[in-house]
Parts: sequence; structure tokens; C-alpha cells
Amino acid sequence: MSRDVTAGFATALSEQSLRPILFFEGEFASGWVRVWTGLGELFWDGKIWTGMGSLISIGALEETSDVVASGTMISLSGVPLEMVGIAIEEARQGKPGRVWLGLLDDNMNVIADPVQAFLGRLDVPEITDNAQSCTVTISYESRLIDLNTPRSWRYTHESQQALHPGDRGFEHVTTIQDKEITWGRG
Repeated sequence: MSRDVTAGFATALSEQSLRPILFFEGEFASGWVRVWTGLGELFWDGKIWTGMGSLISIGALEETSDVVASGTMISLSGVPLEMVGIAIEEARQGKPGRVWLGLLDDNMNVIADPVQAFLGRLDVPEITDNAQSCTVTISYESRLIDLNTPRSWRYTHESQQALHPGDRGFEHVTTIQDKEITWGRG
């Protein structure tokens, strides 16, 4: 899949001193969390991003020409044990998460328009702990994962009533399913 990159981004890719960074943005119960793989605060896209340095890690970002449901993981290490409960309570399955690949110039400014590398929905958080701190890992899945989910919708009067109460469009489906119809001359 080709990516649309700005001229500034394309030029920066050919420079000798390349400074790649990753941005992560995820929605949680109390609002959006925006972090990046550097230190300090960074202003990009009209938002303030908090630097997590080496405490944050992002899983592999796969891209193929096949229609495949892929995912990634976002990990935050060094989380104090008292904050683990908050991390679990804040995670809501199905909330969106995005990852961008960006570049910095020599003055630590973001080069125009980082490329979105992943878009998915929160799946499940996983916590690994030791005596002092722990690692919180959140899995994100592509929306294509829904293709594997069986649908419970049926073309029956009951299913139609659940979606649109009062609609009588499927009221006689059960009476006609075994009906023998003679077509043409008998």
C-alpha cells in the first residue's frame, strides 16, 4: 500500500541524520491519552503529546497486500502498582487507538504530516507485575477482525422487532417458508 507523504517528510527520509519517532493516541474512559517515544512534551496536530521515552514500546506494525486482520500492542513499563487498578478500569474494549510514524528535525520540531501506521480498536489489557512495578500491555485489533465474528441477525419477525419495533415487514416470513407456489400454468 502506498502512503501519501509530504515533500518535507520525503526529504527528511533521505537525510543523513534521521530522527524517527512514534506517536500513540488512544481513547480511554476518562478521555484521550497521547504519548510519544521521546522525552518531554511535544506539540503536534494541535495537541500536546507526553514523552514516555523508553517506558513505552509499540509492537510490530504489519502491512500486507492481502486482506488480513492484523493488530499491534502498546506497552507501558514502570507503572507503579497503585496505578494498575486505574489502568484496568480505564480500558474500554472497542475504543479507538492510532499510531503514527513521524520525524524530527534538528530543532526537535515535528516534520510536517507524520504517516499513520496503524488504526485499530482496543481489545484487552494485560498486566505483568513484579515486586516494585509492572508492565501494562494493551492489544489493538484492526476493524477487519469483525469479519470473523458471526452475526446473530436473522430475517425473522423477532429480529426485525428488536431493531425496529412496530415494523411488520417480516411478519409473514415463517408462513411462506414452506409454502408451495405453482408458477405459470398448472
